[in-house]
Order: sequence, then C-alpha cells, then structure tokens
Amino acid sequence: MSTRIAFLKGHGTENDFVIVPDPENALDLPQAAVAALCDRRAGIGGDGLLHVVRSAAHPEAREMAAEAEWFMDYRNGDGSLAEMCGNGVRVFARYLQHAGLVTEGDLAVATRGGVKTVHIAKDGDVTVGMGRARLPEGDVTVSVGERSWPARNVNMGNPHAVAFVDDLAHAGDLNSPPPFSPGSAYPDGVNVEFVVDRGPRHVALRVHERGSGETRSCGTGACAVAVATARRDGADPAVTGTPVTYTVDVPGGRLVITERPDGEIEMTGPAVIVAEGTIDPEWLETAVRGRA
Repeated sequence: MSTRIAFLKGHGTENDFVIVPDPENALDLPQAAVAALCDRRAGIGGDGLLHVVRSAAHPEAREMAAEAEWFMDYRNGDGSLAEMCGNGVRVFARYLQHAGLVTEGDLAVATRGGVKTVHIAKDGDVTVGMGRARLPEGDVTVSVGERSWPARNVNMGNPHAVAFVDDLAHAGDLNSPPPFSPGSAYPDGVNVEFVVDRGPRHVALRVHERGSGETRSCGTGACAVAVATARRDGADPAVTGTPVTYTVDVPGGRLVITERPDGEIEMTGPAVIVAEGTIDPEWLETAVRGRA
C-alpha cells in the first residue's frame, strides 16, 4: 500500500463513521486496519466504517447489483462485519450525494441485510426503509450488576434485546456487553437497548452495540425499540391497518420511526459529512502490524 487513501468522516445523530470510498473494491481492509482507523485515540475515530463499493464489484453484493448500484460494506468499530446499520445507511446516502453520485430523492443501497430504500429530502433529513422486524419467540433476560430485566427479542437484520427500565442510569457502563440469557438466543452476540418512556409514543434509549460498545445512536436499535414499545402498548399495524409512529431520543439526537401495516419500517433523521482527507499508508501499515 503506497498511495494515500481518501476518507471522510460523518455522523447520524452522533453515531459516527469513517467513510472509505472504493468503488471498484480495490482496497484490502482487514479487520485490524478497520479497527486502527476507528480507534478514537490513535486513529481517525468512529463507531464503525462505511466501505463504499459498487455492488457489481463486491462478491457479497453482486446479486443485488441490478437493484442497487452501491453496496454499504459496513464494519463495526472493532473491524468485524455487520449485517446492517441504520444510521450508517443514512450517512452512506449523504456521502453519495456529497460526492455527486446521487441527488435528492429516492435511491437503493445494498447491505448485508438486503437492499434498503432511501429518500434524501430537501430539508436534509434522510429516510431509510429498514425492512420488517422479526420477533423471535422465547424469553430473554439482560442484566447489569445485580439488576436484570426481561427483554424483547427483535431482529432488524441484526439481533436486538430491548429492555424497559425505570432509569437509563441503571444500564451502567455499556462499553462492555451486558450479560444475557439464554446464551442460545444470540449465538453471535447482540445489540442491547435500555428504554424509558418520555411521553405518548415517545421513548429514550441507551444502547450497547455489538462490536462497538456504547454508541450515541443506533438506527436499527431505534427501530427495534419502536416495535417492542408498540407491542408493549398493544399497537400492531398489521392488525389495526393503521401506521404507528414513535419518536425515539438517542444520546446523539432524535429519530422518528414509523411501522406500516405491511410491516415495513421507516426511519427518518439527520446525516452529516463533517470532514474529508487522506490516510497515511505508512501509518496504517504500522498500525495493522501493531494489532497483529
């Protein structure tokens, strides 16, 4: 690796990402390289990395190329692969607009969680079609210290455990994964959301994101929380035929989640590009060796 690598930095409700444009999938980004780039003290810093690739150029996305030109090859902050990131999709779309690759209006983005529909509004907000939630059966419990709570198992293309608590402070230090049981419920780990009520159809959350620790926002987590809260409140659009909308406050801002009668979930919120530059290849090679 001898040439400098272009990057940008962006965030959606303060869920922040290193963005690496690589249309032809020419870059080798091993897990150690991603972790080094996302390191907040020794790297650029981010909750995750958005590798921007044309779907036709990536083996995991070629089958989606007819539907979506661009593939969001998303990595967690520790470099591990992830199926989907709702805030990441919004920032990904904002990057495509920033780069002049798309304009306001509708587009499709390929992810490991399938093709997502996106709308870039004139007011700057970005709406993402997040697909349908699955609600696996079985009881789940999450714990922090001596406290434990029942949790709703919600899958948004990635796994979530949603626990309703009296005080968000009870979630403690969410940089370490909260224990859950049974272990078989989430064999590959889980994103855990702790939720309090703020008012009618208005909740707030804190979240531990699998592979990233506590983050300022989690888009799929906000969707999982909205669905879990709706079911707790006795609202199911598939039964009533009426959409249900929840405002979800996250530490980094506010998201609006709507579940429609056909099960489709839409998430609306801001997405911002804050900086761009180049990565020193010698630094990255040294950082990767240091993590080997």
